Amino acid sequence: MGTFSIGTGPVSALALARAAADPTFHVEITHDALSLMHRAREVVEQAAASGQRVYGLNTLLGSGRDTVVEEKSILAYQVQVVRYHNSGVGPYLDRAAARSVILARLIGFTRGGSGVRPGTASFYAELLNRGVFPAIPSEGSVGSSDLTQLAAVAAVALGEGEAFDASGMLVPGAKALADAGLQPLQPAAGEALALVSANAYSVGAGTLALVRLQQLARLADVALSLSLETIARYDGGGNLSPFSPIIQAAKEVDGQRDSAAAVRRLLGGGWLEEVRPEVSVQDALSFRAAPQNHGAFRSLVSQLGLALEVELNGRGDNPLVDVESGAMVSGGNFQPMQLAMSFEGLRLALAHVGISSERRIAKLYPPQRAIRARHLAAASLEPGSASALIQEELPGLLWYSAAGLLAELKFLAAPATLGAPTLSADVEDHSTLAPLALQQLEKSIDAAEKLLAIEALTASYLLLEAEAAQPLGNGTGLVVGRLADVLADRPSAADLVERARTVLWEVVQQLFPEEASS
Repeated sequence: MGTFSIGTGPVSALALARAAADPTFHVEITHDALSLMHRAREVVEQAAASGQRVYGLNTLLGSGRDTVVEEKSILAYQVQVVRYHNSGVGPYLDRAAARSVILARLIGFTRGGSGVRPGTASFYAELLNRGVFPAIPSEGSVGSSDLTQLAAVAAVALGEGEAFDASGMLVPGAKALADAGLQPLQPAAGEALALVSANAYSVGAGTLALVRLQQLARLADVALSLSLETIARYDGGGNLSPFSPIIQAAKEVDGQRDSAAAVRRLLGGGWLEEVRPEVSVQDALSFRAAPQNHGAFRSLVSQLGLALEVELNGRGDNPLVDVESGAMVSGGNFQPMQLAMSFEGLRLALAHVGISSERRIAKLYPPQRAIRARHLAAASLEPGSASALIQEELPGLLWYSAAGLLAELKFLAAPATLGAPTLSADVEDHSTLAPLALQQLEKSIDAAEKLLAIEALTASYLLLEAEAAQPLGNGTGLVVGRLADVLADRPSAADLVERARTVLWEVVQQLFPEEASS
């Protein structure tokens, strides 16, 4: 069991993702963080005692921002705020995503900007440590704080809402707390808004997407390397000069040199490293300019990591509790525009990665027709016979699937952040739609993983059929060997791609252990 310690220092996006994905992590809050939250809470209580109007502390929300809540009603108002915002719809988040939401909000508490009591933050830590799994609807946020998702968590904390029990059944939130040995939280003045007003869904689930994107960047280089091995054998291609350090040093593009170096590493020890007089002067751009394509994608993945950590470690609360000045200040830090734009840009980048992958798959097919002809001649099979169709079945179907996945990637690349309507009597007249941009990105990741798995499968199939004497690269040889086992079982196309994705995930982690652990 690992420990996820939350202090006042920076927390990395990958550390959050690891703790969210592993329910055995024990979450603890350091003394420094508890002390900072105590000082922030004193600021809130001083503001409440002064009688000054503070948004959400003693006023209504949204268009009711200037309407005062009577002092005698403030505690009851906290429950009303949570109930009002607990209105999300759509499929529930899985356990890892739900944990990421709670963790992200908990980290936000420890930055000192929310003004919650230290005990409230500790209660959220115990939700995680005792395995409480709130039922959090995935839809309902427009990206000006993930109000509905966080209200679903807060509702369970208050002994309302719904949660999943150990068997995966929905149960009342009160029962989930009781089963975990917890008493419902009684929110103090101003805490309800602090519980729901943050971008913890976009940030938390965004860290899980970041892990997949980093893996996908390595998978793209693996699929490319396998295709280079294949066209070298069947089409006289596989020119490695575009991946040379000389080319990569000539132009500074973040991620480009890393992609080219990964390809050289995967092909290292194989015959493509040898001088081949017959090699084509240069390959098609889907091969030759792949470092530029994959490098730009890697760069955007890095930018996403930075954007996530800005939100994760910043103080996005409104009103913001400022311990230094002792003031509560209204602002707009709850608009994660940089993060939303990172989600947007990555979908476009994935579409470009997909275009190159599908074009490489297409170029693998002419030599494959020659392979099938040799099989038919050797086995004296009539075209169209059952055995001949087996030889043709796998590659043909997968190329069509690749084309369909590419169309999906292009469709998903369209902007998501421009569509929010105005809300709350035109007071909330701009939103980021970061959650929608993230959800579309998750779909793009899924499609891109399948497409790259198809490229890897197609190239591996051809390399296995060729039975060439020349040695494969150390990395590509390992991948082909693992995918050979998958191909030998001849599962259905859907099972084939899913099994290949699982195998490729494992192999990529094996080939790049230092990157997987960073």
